[in-house]
Amino acid sequence: MIVIVDYGLGNLFSVQKAFEILGAPVKISGTAEDIHTAERIVLPGVGAFGDGMEFLRTKGLDRALTEEVIGKKKPFLGICLGLQFLAETGEEHGEHRGLGWIKGRVRKLAAEKQGLKIPHIGWNELTMVRASPMFTGINPDADFYFVHSFQLQCADPTDLVATATYGEKITAAVERGNIFATQFHPEKSQDNGLKLLENFIQWNP
Repeated sequence: MIVIVDYGLGNLFSVQKAFEILGAPVKISGTAEDIHTAERIVLPGVGAFGDGMEFLRTKGLDRALTEEVIGKKKPFLGICLGLQFLAETGEEHGEHRGLGWIKGRVRKLAAEKQGLKIPHIGWNELTMVRASPMFTGINPDADFYFVHSFQLQCADPTDLVATATYGEKITAAVERGNIFATQFHPEKSQDNGLKLLENFIQWNP
């Protein structure tokens, strides 16, 4: 069973529908109990870093996630804000502590300095930094759909899998062991996104 974590922020049903198209057993839940029984865990999200982390902590979901993903090494997929939560710190509306699974900080995009609009919305081509089983069967320069105003700056470059460019180099995907996360939305990225989700279903890190 794949559990999509519900913490009050995020396009959960489009993520659920994408997995259902692929024939995967999937459930949306905001309880620690379901996280503990999940075989695979998906943390999607849009919205503010601080608000999302506060909800996770209030419901005890941060502890449940850490126990299952860090402790038991369950396959984990973070999407958009779900990627940013992995950082040590987020700078949106003040400084907030993240899950700390990936070393680095979440900061605002510098695109405005280049005359570009924020949020960054639309299709963007990826540049692969290193190979990942999550991109098996996907062209190296594939387009994916982004909607965001902040990005994770990785302190450890070995965590970085793919980048995109929007006035600057943007972290598009990270991977550490059983943890994989994307800044883009695979559930909105048509065939390429479905292929990535299919790879997640089959992933055995």
